[in-house]
Amino acid sequence: MWSILLWIGLTAALFSPALAHTGVGQIDSFASGIAHPLNGVDHILVMVSVGIWGVLAGGRAIWAWPVAFVATMLAGFTVAALGLQLQWVDTAIWSSIVIFGMLIALAVKVPVWLGATVTAVFAFFHGHAHGTEAAGVNLIAYAAGFACATAGLHLGGIGVGLFADGSGGKVAVRTMGGLAVLSALGLMGGLT
Repeated sequence: MWSILLWIGLTAALFSPALAHTGVGQIDSFASGIAHPLNGVDHILVMVSVGIWGVLAGGRAIWAWPVAFVATMLAGFTVAALGLQLQWVDTAIWSSIVIFGMLIALAVKVPVWLGATVTAVFAFFHGHAHGTEAAGVNLIAYAAGFACATAGLHLGGIGVGLFADGSGGKVAVRTMGGLAVLSALGLMGGLT
């Protein structure tokens, strides 16, 4: 029950603008790096979902998938900060919410390496979006801040997943995946 309430609270952010896009907000310090992922529902949904999916898979996935996400996100950030532009960044970000939500809702289990690969691909695009936003600012401090916030959101997802698992809430966790998909579709449809 508590896990569902937590997820509903996170998705309630749909009624405020997501600050996950280029040119929004101050992006010049460690503190702004920490704040940035916490100000966009897209970031929150993806990061928490990676943690929850890791718990559903169990074993090494619990830590390997969040680590793969943070490491590859920093690589995407670096590529963008160096000026390499990619197509489909926004599409990949929104798709990541839908994909991770479906993986949770359907309780999909894959080998750890495959889950890390899927996680890393989407993380690269999330990092690229951060790097594009941060061009010309204090890059190292900002990157360290958003990496820490991302890891914290992953830990939050792991905590939600472990709590639900320990209290027999597998159905609640899978429902959270479905809510993430619906939230992403709402965001893509312009409900914010």
